[in-house]
Amino acid sequence: MSPLRIRVLGPIGAEIGGTPLQISKPRHRELLAIMVAARGGTVSTARLVDELWEDAAPAGAVGTVQTFIGELRRIIEPGRSPRTPPAVLVTAAGGYALTIPGAGVDLWRAEQAVRAAAGLPAAEREPLLAAALQEWQGPAFEEFSSRPWARDERAWIAELRAGAVEQLASTRLELGRPEDVPPLLNTHIAEHPWREEGWRLLALALYRTARQRDALAVLAQARTTLRENLGLEPGSPLAGLERDILRRSPSLDLPDGGGSILLRAATATAHTGARSQLESATVLLPRLAVSGAVRFAGEQRLAAIAAAEEFGDPDLAARVIGGFDVPGSWTRSDDPAQSAAVVAAALRTLAALPPEASPRVRARLLATVAMESRGTAGRLAEAAEAEAIARRLGDPALLCLALSARYLQTFGRAGLAGSREALGAEITAQAVEAELPTFEIEGRLVRMQALCALGNIPAAAVEADAIDALAARFDRGLASVFTAWFRWTFLDGPAPPGGSEMPGFRTGLPELAALAAAVRAGTELPDGHFGPYEPWVRPLLLVRRGRREEAATALGAFPDPPQDLMLEVSWFLIGRAAIDGAHLDAARRAHGALLPAARERAAGSAAVDLGPIAPLLAGLSELCGREGRL
Repeated sequence: MSPLRIRVLGPIGAEIGGTPLQISKPRHRELLAIMVAARGGTVSTARLVDELWEDAAPAGAVGTVQTFIGELRRIIEPGRSPRTPPAVLVTAAGGYALTIPGAGVDLWRAEQAVRAAAGLPAAEREPLLAAALQEWQGPAFEEFSSRPWARDERAWIAELRAGAVEQLASTRLELGRPEDVPPLLNTHIAEHPWREEGWRLLALALYRTARQRDALAVLAQARTTLRENLGLEPGSPLAGLERDILRRSPSLDLPDGGGSILLRAATATAHTGARSQLESATVLLPRLAVSGAVRFAGEQRLAAIAAAEEFGDPDLAARVIGGFDVPGSWTRSDDPAQSAAVVAAALRTLAALPPEASPRVRARLLATVAMESRGTAGRLAEAAEAEAIARRLGDPALLCLALSARYLQTFGRAGLAGSREALGAEITAQAVEAELPTFEIEGRLVRMQALCALGNIPAAAVEADAIDALAARFDRGLASVFTAWFRWTFLDGPAPPGGSEMPGFRTGLPELAALAAAVRAGTELPDGHFGPYEPWVRPLLLVRRGRREEAATALGAFPDPPQDLMLEVSWFLIGRAAIDGAHLDAARRAHGALLPAARERAAGSAAVDLGPIAPLLAGLSELCGREGRL
């Protein structure tokens, strides 16, 4: 007998030997869809009752489900003899399971093809991705789009399809077939206008088919759509592509067949097994990140983690997740969603590790959780446990990673620059002893930042010089972005670079630094796009412009700032606005927050300096004391 085929990517249905089966009742179709979504796992009778009846289930619902199951079994196994056990929709512990080969369901075939394509050479990847996309005859489970069980599934499947479209477009570009890309992406962009990768690939394909003007028009449309229609700022890849197209950069042409060492290595790795590829990525991606390719490394890191988890091997997943030993010197995540995904994967893996797992593996996962939770001060326990393991093992590289993670959690309150200076000094000493240049740079950056908050600018300048020497020697160009900002802020150096690979240095920071300089100088405050710092900047601007009612409203509603390098700066700006606007509650909050930092400067980032905190505290004390409110 021909095998059963089930469809859920479009109208839900089934067929045997090309003959459609009559699944006329919506309850039968929904049951079949729920079982497909379980991907062969057992679905309990209780869950089926909950899913089929959103409100209170009627009396006898369990019996009704059993009746539906029996009817559906007769439909999808029309040749089964009476009193013969079912072979497709079987009874399992407390429920039911769909036992059908993966090739029997269109969704499962698509998922398998996309997974199989990962890591293959382009020529082998292309037909798999194309076959996967041919499975879609419409949206998944569309008939039941409003049902709770279908919402997450539909979102995941839509993301799977969108990713497969972009991967296929990228693969065809890699194969030298740019003319095949626009038909693939035109509808995709209309359906997913927020996905910048689609816009980028379409523009690149048009450029490679000698349509430079059309490519630039696509990028202009992307910018308009993202910024004006969706309220999103286009990322650096789109801006970089536009710049390269205008310059007709050779980098936009096809690769030279493997002339570079990196490309030859990547090509060789692509022919190895999946586990070997993941292990290789674990080594390569951190090196790419510290050398400047932060965005690319981050994206590929998530892909590697997802691939590692599919193996069901917690030890492999732990090595991939914890192998990204890139220290963090900026305490706000460039991509919070990406960081949250990494933390979630690390916590899942920690929970799955067997008792005999290596303590190094556990320590790296703990450090990862603390590192990726920067700006929260809520993961100090994980960092401390990782540090304790590293000290017990006497592993300097692991200790540097753990101390770096602890540094990112050392912002529980203002006034902790001294603690961070000590951490930076220990990271530096450990890294020098173990010849770990990346962590030596990290330790010196931490010290440079902390010394600025402590007002020791000459010592910070010594660290900056050492950082630049290391950056030049070991090709760590991003480190010099930090030192350039330090020199511009404290030593009247030239204007710093934009830090295009680090959103923290291009979104709001230049405007904040200019405003801080004006506050110190007592000149008119410049307005601008302050990005993530807006809630703590705007009240002062409103007060200085005489809009006191609006300022009072803002001062009565601002949130506590993130627990990061800008903690003292944010509270300082609120305190200044509270004094100027005579807002007692805001003054009291700012005074309480800043009091532990009475001997510091609001300058812990080494990029923004508002000067000593003590005079501001005196002003806040005077205001609140005068009103009897401190």
